[in-house]
Amino acid sequence: MTSRSLAATAVAHPNIALVKYWGKLDEELILPLADSLSMTLDVFPTTTTVRLAPGQAQDCVRIDGSPAAGEPLRRITAFLDRLRIRTGRTERALVETGNTVPVGAGLASSAAGFAALAVAAATAYEAGLDPAGLSRLARRGSGSACRSVFGGFVHWHAAAPGAQDRDHASYAEPLDDVHPGLQPAMIAVLLQTTPKAVSSREAMHRTVATSPLYGSWLRSTREALPSMRSALRAGDLERVGAIAERNALGMHATMETALPPVRYLTPASHHLLAHVRTMRANGEPVWATMDAGPNVKVLCPAVEAPRIAAELAAVSGSPTAIARPGPGAILVAGGV
Repeated sequence: MTSRSLAATAVAHPNIALVKYWGKLDEELILPLADSLSMTLDVFPTTTTVRLAPGQAQDCVRIDGSPAAGEPLRRITAFLDRLRIRTGRTERALVETGNTVPVGAGLASSAAGFAALAVAAATAYEAGLDPAGLSRLARRGSGSACRSVFGGFVHWHAAAPGAQDRDHASYAEPLDDVHPGLQPAMIAVLLQTTPKAVSSREAMHRTVATSPLYGSWLRSTREALPSMRSALRAGDLERVGAIAERNALGMHATMETALPPVRYLTPASHHLLAHVRTMRANGEPVWATMDAGPNVKVLCPAVEAPRIAAELAAVSGSPTAIARPGPGAILVAGGV
């Protein structure tokens, strides 16, 4: 072991999917049933440090200053175990992670968290992974984390049917053909920042297994992906927003028809969605999207974002955060 491998610190940002990932082909490998496409944000970063601890009997994980336990600890330890098997290393690790986004509220905290963990842990354990390899590794912690490895607009490829190595075939990559004139912002309206009652994993599994609408939504998602890429190439924010809003509303409709139903959207969510539609009817360039939680994100031109955010805050009585396309995960300490 060389001294540079002892510790590493990485920073990653959440991403919000414009064409959603909702449903797994393989639970163990975390392979999606369809491609997805997201925008990495420039707000709410997560910072994670991984320090190897030779001779320590088990991993020690602290999240936002408190010892991790239960499912969060299990997921991080299992993630590190996979990396140790891959690298042939045996050292346990001390993991410190700090979030600036509420955890478990549908604001993609796990995407930022596992992307940062992937970069820091791969460096500390000297895994020697290229960007696509880091994306595959992050995916094993949280599916959407594979997209937060990269900045800007990102396409997550589902493994093609019949792929010999499905794990290798599913990774994210940044889009290099987005029209330079496209200057979007995404306004997050923080209606609720407490953890949700039903985890994304449980909600996803329940929806796929029991919703009669899921097959139709999955087909529409597969059709939406190339349309979204075309709209991004053309710099057509109106098409981008319309596709994203329809895809998100469809995802939540499938959850509503699961057994038992999964209802993330609250009366406040529906009130804000109705206001976004009213704004658009009055000529405002605004479109909504929602992840697995009650918070609404509104896509709009960046130049209009401060004014639109002020209106959304006044209507909802909730704080807002304005995000623009942000950076990929980066190593800030450690490594060569």
